[in-house]
Amino acid sequence: MTLELEGDTNDYLGKGLSGGRIILYPPVGSTFKAEDNIIAGNVALYGATRGEVFIRGMAGERFGVRNSGVDAVVESVGDHGCEYMTGGRVIVIGPTGRNFAAGMSGGVAYILDEVGDFASKRCNKAMVGLEKIEDPAEAAVLQDFIRRHAELTDSPRAREVLADWDTALKKFVKVMPKDYKRVLEAIAEAQADGLTGEEAVNAAFEANSRDKSRVGGN
Repeated sequence: MTLELEGDTNDYLGKGLSGGRIILYPPVGSTFKAEDNIIAGNVALYGATRGEVFIRGMAGERFGVRNSGVDAVVESVGDHGCEYMTGGRVIVIGPTGRNFAAGMSGGVAYILDEVGDFASKRCNKAMVGLEKIEDPAEAAVLQDFIRRHAELTDSPRAREVLADWDTALKKFVKVMPKDYKRVLEAIAEAQADGLTGEEAVNAAFEANSRDKSRVGGN
């Protein structure tokens, strides 16, 4: 199912979303810059588990709080973005408010940090690490999400990013939870050893638990 809305929304857009797609954009003929104005209220995607969301404009505070599986593209967010997020992908092609990624334990976020102050002023780095995007395959997936955002919402902001993609890519910051990254790496190692499916996942969690125990014991 696809829900396409021309207009704006209040709080809790996509709360508990468990599939389908939400597309949100300003009314045709609007003269304001969508990326500089709130079009979706606070606490969007609270507890969402699956699906896709494309928002042409800014979302309010606590965007993606407890998101555990939705892939979303948005053009700016308020304070506390991706708070307690456990899964999914969030792509922000503009600035964020303060305290981004507080309590974020899973999933991944990509922030277009054109000003260069995300790491120093806007991100809570207690549980996450910040990286550049160096894998060409990962960069291609990110570019495809933004291209789809441009097509689905007719976003000038997305088209601007795509028009100078090589420059924009260098300004993206990847927000990756530290424990989540260790588990993904452990799964890859288990798969390289011939394990598949649940066996690989279980082996990864066991390895991660042993590593954390050793750190705690020291």
